[in-house]
Amino acid sequence: MPITAVTTDPEALTLTVIADFTVPVRRLWDAYTDPRQIERFWGPPEYPATFLRHDAHPGGLSQYYMTGPEGDRSCGYWEWDAVDAPHSFEVRDGFAHEDGTPNPDLPSMRMVFEFAETALGSRLTTTTHFGSLDELEQLQGMGMVEGMSAAMGQIDAVVEDLASFAAGRGTELQLIGDRQARVSRVIRGTVEQVWRAHMDPELLRRWQLGPDGWTMPICEVAAEAGERYRSGWENTADGQRFGFTGVAREVSAPYRSVTTEAMWTPDDPDAANSAETINEMTLTPVEGGTLLSLLITYPDEATREMILATGMVDGMETSYARLEGQVLGV
Repeated sequence: MPITAVTTDPEALTLTVIADFTVPVRRLWDAYTDPRQIERFWGPPEYPATFLRHDAHPGGLSQYYMTGPEGDRSCGYWEWDAVDAPHSFEVRDGFAHEDGTPNPDLPSMRMVFEFAETALGSRLTTTTHFGSLDELEQLQGMGMVEGMSAAMGQIDAVVEDLASFAAGRGTELQLIGDRQARVSRVIRGTVEQVWRAHMDPELLRRWQLGPDGWTMPICEVAAEAGERYRSGWENTADGQRFGFTGVAREVSAPYRSVTTEAMWTPDDPDAANSAETINEMTLTPVEGGTLLSLLITYPDEATREMILATGMVDGMETSYARLEGQVLGV
């Protein structure tokens, strides 16, 4: 159990939890900022967490839910106020409705996470600030301390697992619920480099090609919310063509973009008959490069399975490997 001290200060309206680990600060920091890792320990063992969004930058937002043994859900959010990587971050933590919107009927808290080097590894001090004594007592009565202790008891196994989250593992797929999928890849480059590679048409044409033998003659980028993008590929052997089009819903450089996506073909140039997805890309700096997380929301489960069965993930891995080798030079 990594927790070494739990202190409640009714006058300061704070709850402080200190935990010590035998790993470097950077390894512990990445465990909290990588959605693949934090969802392995943020909820107690009987209430595992699923993070749908996790923005480790000021002004960012995290949305998650914890699923109980009977399938019941408890939803929450973080509003990111400050980030000083890899030393500290501050969030507003609260309860949420099923649709992710804040639940004002339950209290929210200001949480400060401080990471420090120690002789044996690292120390995490988590200080929760409450709005009133009633709120502090209410959340303690709801089992907050016990829940945090159970959740943090799982961190050791996560931070000791170096291989599962390292650069070089390739593109990975995680199915979420009935109609979502998350594609993850650590790309060996900075956040700014990876963002530019997604937003510069000349760079995109060099790496976003999928299997060998394809070119990208159409590459129109949506750099701002509300703009439409259009991409198109052509097979040099048989002239086969297809592409994608959609609208940018959100562009927050260099960390996050949200777009719609539908496939067009020569027989359906406007993609009027294609299923539309919502793609949420988030870039997070981690040890070894940049974690690219792409959350895809499909119209239904059948569409998700149909699209994934085309070998989409393998094609993405080919492109990301080309991005590293031909654009970033690693």
